[in-house]
Amino acid sequence: MPDVLYEKRGAIAVVTLNRPERRNAFSPQSMCLLADAWKDFRGDDALRVAILTGAGDEAFCAGGDLQQLMPLFTGARQPEDEWDRKLMDNAGDVMATALLRPFELYKPIVAAINGVAVAGGSEILQSTDIRIASSKASFGLSEAKRGLVPGGGSMVRLSRQIPHVKAMEILLLGDAISAEEAHRIGFVNEVVEPDQLMPRAIEIAEKLAKNAPIALRKIKECVIRTSGIPLEEAYVIEHECAAAVVTSKDAREGPRAFMEKREPVFTGE
Repeated sequence: MPDVLYEKRGAIAVVTLNRPERRNAFSPQSMCLLADAWKDFRGDDALRVAILTGAGDEAFCAGGDLQQLMPLFTGARQPEDEWDRKLMDNAGDVMATALLRPFELYKPIVAAINGVAVAGGSEILQSTDIRIASSKASFGLSEAKRGLVPGGGSMVRLSRQIPHVKAMEILLLGDAISAEEAHRIGFVNEVVEPDQLMPRAIEIAEKLAKNAPIALRKIKECVIRTSGIPLEEAYVIEHECAAAVVTSKDAREGPRAFMEKREPVFTGE
């Protein structure tokens, strides 16, 4: 079985980290397949939303595999197979795309966090938009304890997503936090029982898939592109994104369907 499963279920893509025996830790193959999945998801107009999850019920992702991936990056081992070579031939691009940092992907992503999400497992979550956690989930960035840094986006993104002092606590101490604490500080949207995790993620994904795809993409694009820039510049980007939506066929279909008391049929045009 591949280290990442990529399924298309109508308008929904399901991306599953598939190494449960290694707590779904990222391998070189994982990175390559994940990057390929995001590229395909972005380019397939039939797909409107993705769900990202992990195989099994113990771990979402334990970060980079300390036996396979990290020694490859530090030079402690040399490439041994096709996946090692594929990754190292273009490591910067593959890693940036796999972790959506800064790969340009404006379609919404729902995270279904089924268990432990530490190091790179917590980092990739920061690129998702709606996060549903199992009550068994826990989160952490333990890199500082290993002589490393969370360079997959957390040093930039985390303090923009949760309060500064909590972000620094997580980054500097490297201790794990519970699903309940992650919810309290706003890192996840909901905490549900394990057997309700995927049903809830699918429910949210289906709701998103019914909304106008251009509107969804432009909302996410605007939020990402305006992060951290002055208001005057941000409003220019907002106007650009809004104008692209207003001139679309979907913008005419939505109000028409409302007036006709029917469900809108959005085509993404």
